[in-house]
Amino acid sequence: MDLVNLFDYEAVARERLDRNAFDYYFHGANDEVTLRENRAAFDRISLRYRVLAGLTDRDHSTSVLGHDISMPVLAAPTAFHKLAHPDGEIAAVSALGAARTAMILSSLSTVAMEDVVAAATGPVFFQLYIYKDRGLTDELVARAEAAGCAGIALTVDAPVWGRREPDVRNRFSLPDGISIENAAPAGFGGFPEHGEGSGLAEYVASLFDPSIDWDDLEWLAGRTPLPVLIKGVARGDDAVRSLDHGAAAVVVSNHGGRQLDTAPATIDALPEVAAAMDGRGEILLDGGIRRGTDVVKALARGARAVLLGRPILWGLAVDGAAGVTGVLDIMRDELDTAMALCGVSSVGEIDSELL
Repeated sequence: MDLVNLFDYEAVARERLDRNAFDYYFHGANDEVTLRENRAAFDRISLRYRVLAGLTDRDHSTSVLGHDISMPVLAAPTAFHKLAHPDGEIAAVSALGAARTAMILSSLSTVAMEDVVAAATGPVFFQLYIYKDRGLTDELVARAEAAGCAGIALTVDAPVWGRREPDVRNRFSLPDGISIENAAPAGFGGFPEHGEGSGLAEYVASLFDPSIDWDDLEWLAGRTPLPVLIKGVARGDDAVRSLDHGAAAVVVSNHGGRQLDTAPATIDALPEVAAAMDGRGEILLDGGIRRGTDVVKALARGARAVLLGRPILWGLAVDGAAGVTGVLDIMRDELDTAMALCGVSSVGEIDSELL
């Protein structure tokens, strides 16, 4: 089939991936209310376009934490890329670099951060979970610095793991030859022996620290010269408190609908966060981005850029790095069309007057 939008990539990926992998990537928590709302909320927002704008060209470029990128679309941190393609995160970061945009690399990557950054031609931020083993956590931060990562994205919406029922039914596991490479040197590269549930859920319960608090953010911000992004914010007061404790940016995110079901859609949470931050720090947003018009709506509500999660995985499953390139090309083309039809010549001109 001709792949003309991101939903087409999803359809082909569904055919190519085994159930263990597809269900892990695709599904959300419990009844998946938030998963559906992340997408549906965008569809409820109308664009009040301008006409006779006299445009011939559009400038899609922007910057995130001082790094110039070609468009306000980055890769969200998604785990286990080798479930989608043998080249894993190397394929993804290669395509993102060719597109001149950035990647947030998951802690749970199937390629070590050093190898991913070495293959990158654009910025790579490292997403961090705080392990109960604080020595390992400190080591991950030090390795990210030494590798040349552009920043640390601390995920804060997962003190415990959301219940993802398909993973429980499938007894989600990693195939032989695929491991959690960043934690492997410490002996935490694989799931514990399990029988009646998700291996990842058991990994998280046994190793991640559920007691993290604002002191941990303050420790991290003081521990590293790299900018710290707080990923998983859905409230204005939490966003301000993040900045007060040393964060440089926040990511409005509900973990792709995979943690607290019935949490608000991220695009609905964004205005409160933007108003509370009032120009302090930068705001990124993930959750439900599938169209160029979604990018315009997110920027109009106050985001600096958006993060693509599942569509990057669908691109990998379809054709490795070339598939990710196809996904990014579609997003760039759709963004350009949306900007032209809205009567704006640069992303800096996108504001609330379009909504």
